[in-house]
Amino acid sequence: MARQSSVQRHSGSSPGARTHPAGSRPEARRLAEERATGFDRLIHEQMRLGIVSALAVNDSLSFGDLKKILKTTDGNLSVHARRLEEAEYITCTKYFEGRLPRTEFRLTPLGRRALEHYLDEMEELIWATRIR
Repeated sequence: MARQSSVQRHSGSSPGARTHPAGSRPEARRLAEERATGFDRLIHEQMRLGIVSALAVNDSLSFGDLKKILKTTDGNLSVHARRLEEAEYITCTKYFEGRLPRTEFRLTPLGRRALEHYLDEMEELIWATRIR
Protein backbone atom coordinates (compact mmCIF):
# COMPACT_ATOMS: atom_id res chain seq x y z
CA MET A 1 0.00 0.00 0.00
CA ALA A 2 1.50 3.35 -1.03
CA ARG A 3 1.90 6.08 1.51
CA GLN A 4 -0.13 9.17 0.82
CA SER A 5 1.77 12.37 0.19
CA SER A 6 1.28 15.16 2.70
CA VAL A 7 0.66 17.50 -0.24
CA GLN A 8 -2.41 16.47 -2.18
CA ARG A 9 -3.42 17.54 -5.67
CA HIS A 10 -6.72 19.30 -6.03
CA SER A 11 -8.52 20.07 -9.25
CA GLY A 12 -10.78 22.54 -7.50
CA SER A 13 -9.66 25.77 -5.93
CA SER A 14 -10.31 25.34 -2.24
CA PRO A 15 -8.68 27.93 0.03
CA GLY A 16 -5.13 26.99 0.93
CA ALA A 17 -5.01 24.09 -1.53
CA ARG A 18 -1.59 23.52 -3.05
CA THR A 19 -1.22 22.14 -6.53
CA HIS A 20 1.92 21.02 -8.30
CA PRO A 21 2.64 20.77 -12.00
CA ALA A 22 3.62 17.43 -13.54
CA GLY A 23 7.22 16.51 -12.74
CA SER A 24 7.11 18.40 -9.46
CA ARG A 25 7.81 17.32 -5.90
CA PRO A 26 4.83 14.92 -5.45
CA GLU A 27 5.76 13.21 -8.71
CA ALA A 28 9.35 12.91 -7.52
CA ARG A 29 8.13 11.44 -4.25
CA ARG A 30 6.05 8.85 -6.12
CA LEU A 31 9.09 7.91 -8.20
CA ALA A 32 11.22 7.73 -5.06
CA GLU A 33 8.74 5.46 -3.32
CA GLU A 34 8.66 3.17 -6.34
CA ARG A 35 12.47 3.01 -6.33
CA ALA A 36 12.58 2.33 -2.59
CA THR A 37 10.62 -0.88 -3.00
CA GLY A 38 13.51 -2.29 -5.04
CA PHE A 39 16.03 -1.94 -2.20
CA ASP A 40 17.77 -4.99 -0.83
CA ARG A 41 15.92 -5.14 2.49
CA LEU A 42 18.73 -7.17 4.01
CA ILE A 43 21.23 -4.35 3.51
CA HIS A 44 18.73 -1.52 3.95
CA GLU A 45 18.50 -2.10 7.71
CA GLN A 46 20.76 0.45 9.42
CA MET A 47 23.03 -1.92 11.37
CA ARG A 48 23.54 -4.29 8.45
CA LEU A 49 24.28 -1.37 6.12
CA GLY A 50 26.88 -0.24 8.65
CA ILE A 51 28.45 -3.70 8.75
CA VAL A 52 28.77 -4.11 4.98
CA SER A 53 29.92 -0.49 4.57
CA ALA A 54 32.65 -0.89 7.19
CA LEU A 55 33.78 -4.15 5.61
CA ALA A 56 33.74 -2.61 2.12
CA VAL A 57 36.54 -0.21 3.12
CA ASN A 58 38.53 -2.72 5.20
CA ASP A 59 39.95 -6.09 4.17
CA SER A 60 38.62 -7.55 7.40
CA LEU A 61 37.47 -6.43 10.83
CA SER A 62 37.41 -8.18 14.16
CA PHE A 63 34.20 -8.46 16.14
CA GLY A 64 35.54 -5.93 18.65
CA ASP A 65 36.57 -3.43 15.99
CA LEU A 66 33.22 -3.68 14.23
CA LYS A 67 31.42 -3.31 17.53
CA LYS A 68 33.40 -0.11 18.28
CA ILE A 69 32.88 1.36 14.82
CA LEU A 70 29.13 0.75 14.92
CA LYS A 71 28.75 1.61 18.63
CA THR A 72 26.53 -1.37 19.28
CA THR A 73 26.16 -4.28 21.68
CA ASP A 74 27.53 -7.81 21.31
CA GLY A 75 24.05 -9.26 20.85
CA ASN A 76 22.93 -6.70 18.27
CA LEU A 77 26.08 -7.12 16.19
CA SER A 78 25.85 -10.93 16.42
CA VAL A 79 22.25 -11.06 15.21
CA HIS A 80 22.81 -8.76 12.24
CA ALA A 81 26.13 -10.33 11.27
CA ARG A 82 24.49 -13.76 11.32
CA ARG A 83 21.79 -12.58 8.89
CA LEU A 84 24.45 -11.25 6.52
CA GLU A 85 26.45 -14.45 6.86
CA GLU A 86 23.38 -16.59 6.08
CA ALA A 87 22.89 -14.54 2.91
CA GLU A 88 26.58 -15.09 2.10
CA TYR A 89 27.24 -11.34 2.05
CA ILE A 90 29.96 -11.71 4.69
CA THR A 91 32.15 -14.50 6.03
CA CYS A 92 32.86 -15.07 9.68
CA THR A 93 36.06 -16.82 10.75
CA LYS A 94 36.49 -17.90 14.36
CA TYR A 95 39.87 -18.81 15.75
CA PHE A 96 41.96 -18.61 18.90
CA GLU A 97 44.85 -16.28 19.57
CA GLY A 98 46.51 -18.12 22.40
CA ARG A 99 43.56 -18.87 24.65
CA LEU A 100 41.46 -15.93 23.50
CA PRO A 101 38.67 -16.53 20.99
CA ARG A 102 38.69 -14.17 18.00
CA THR A 103 36.11 -13.52 15.31
CA GLU A 104 36.97 -11.90 12.01
CA PHE A 105 34.53 -10.69 9.34
CA ARG A 106 35.09 -10.15 5.61
CA LEU A 107 32.83 -8.93 2.83
CA THR A 108 32.29 -11.56 0.12
CA PRO A 109 32.20 -10.77 -3.62
CA LEU A 110 28.43 -11.35 -3.49
CA GLY A 111 28.16 -8.91 -0.57
CA ARG A 112 30.21 -6.30 -2.44
CA ARG A 113 27.96 -6.61 -5.51
CA ALA A 114 24.85 -6.34 -3.32
CA LEU A 115 26.22 -3.20 -1.63
CA GLU A 116 27.16 -1.64 -4.99
CA HIS A 117 23.66 -2.36 -6.31
CA TYR A 118 22.12 -0.93 -3.14
CA LEU A 119 24.21 2.24 -3.49
CA ASP A 120 23.20 2.58 -7.15
CA GLU A 121 19.55 2.32 -6.12
CA MET A 122 20.09 4.89 -3.36
CA GLU A 123 21.72 7.31 -5.82
CA GLU A 124 18.72 6.97 -8.13
CA LEU A 125 16.39 7.63 -5.21
CA ILE A 126 18.34 10.73 -4.21
CA TRP A 127 18.29 11.98 -7.79
CA ALA A 128 14.53 11.35 -8.07
CA THR A 129 13.77 13.23 -4.85
CA ARG A 130 15.72 16.26 -6.04
CA ILE A 131 13.55 16.68 -9.13
CA ARG A 132 11.38 19.72 -8.61
